[in-house]
Amino acid sequence: MQVDLPDVLAEVTEQFARYEKALVTNDVAVLDELFRPDSRTLRYGGGENLYGYDEIMAFRAARPSTGLMRRTARTVITSYGRDTAVASTLFYRDSAPGKVGRQMQTWVRFPEGWKIVAAHVSVIVEPQDPSK
Repeated sequence: MQVDLPDVLAEVTEQFARYEKALVTNDVAVLDELFRPDSRTLRYGGGENLYGYDEIMAFRAARPSTGLMRRTARTVITSYGRDTAVASTLFYRDSAPGKVGRQMQTWVRFPEGWKIVAAHVSVIVEPQDPSK
């Protein structure tokens, strides 16, 4: 298996950037588009466990549209073959000093394009040692 094929990394990086832009601008249509419409798609959030595309869509539709700005750091995107990738990033919000968010997404290429099939978001107190 080939890891980190440059063209695959470029494609997933582009989709990840679309996701980030849609997230901070609350572009629910794009967020919904980027998740795989399947009952097996998962999103574990900071305060919710969402099983299936319908639950994820309902969460997005009900989520407040304020306070979404954030900055990301230490983003790592790794591709495995031509059709699978994992995107991981840390994020920070001015409204949550001393906290760091962690986000991971599993992306899979389908005939209709790259889709998130699993996501995890959590927030912790920022460790003093960045290696923790």
